[in-house]
Amino acid sequence: MIDKFVASALEAVADVKDGMTVLIGGFGQVGTPNHLIEALCERGVCDLTVVSNNAGTGTHGLARLMAEGRVRKVICSYPRSRGSVVLEELYREGRIQLEVVPQGTMAERLRAAGAGIPAFWTPTGAGTQLGEGKEVRAFDGRACVLEHALKGDVALIEAWEADRWGNLTYRKSGRNFNPVMAMAAELTIVQAQHRVPLGALDPERIVTPGVFVDRVVHIPYGAPRLW
Repeated sequence: MIDKFVASALEAVADVKDGMTVLIGGFGQVGTPNHLIEALCERGVCDLTVVSNNAGTGTHGLARLMAEGRVRKVICSYPRSRGSVVLEELYREGRIQLEVVPQGTMAERLRAAGAGIPAFWTPTGAGTQLGEGKEVRAFDGRACVLEHALKGDVALIEAWEADRWGNLTYRKSGRNFNPVMAMAAELTIVQAQHRVPLGALDPERIVTPGVFVDRVVHIPYGAPRLW
């Protein structure tokens, strides 16, 4: 019987290793798998490359992971946002690498990875600092840069509902980067706010099919840490 649920966040991230590229879903504080990120902190993995829309806020979740020196590089669209003090300090001190990617370009790089597309052309960033060092080609007289697919070793995402096969739904803006990241990683780990019986989800509402999901932990909204 297929059952992708595991007992805790610590168990869910048990085989995340040093040096991996970790995709972290969310948009600001919405749809961010903070329990899974905190579990990574507890495990002590380091030298990570993290791909996220923003670079964390406050002192929990991704910010904690960076503050503890476990992240070598951050790839994101918004390195500065309200409360993003940790990355700013680390970057000023030269203790972390940063790659800034336009938000639409990052979404498409992730989608390309999930679809098996190695690279694509986009006008976004052409003629700017973000396009420096990249291959440039003109299409219909418009300069475009070559962007490569952005694949992860692991994706940590949050879903609204999950069944034991790993079929997922999302709630409103919690959908954000989670679906494309689920498809773009070798190993996809999910924290779901609701666990539902197999067959309870309307197939038309399933956004991420279970074929893209490896394991799920049930973390109700507002739940205390499970370790």
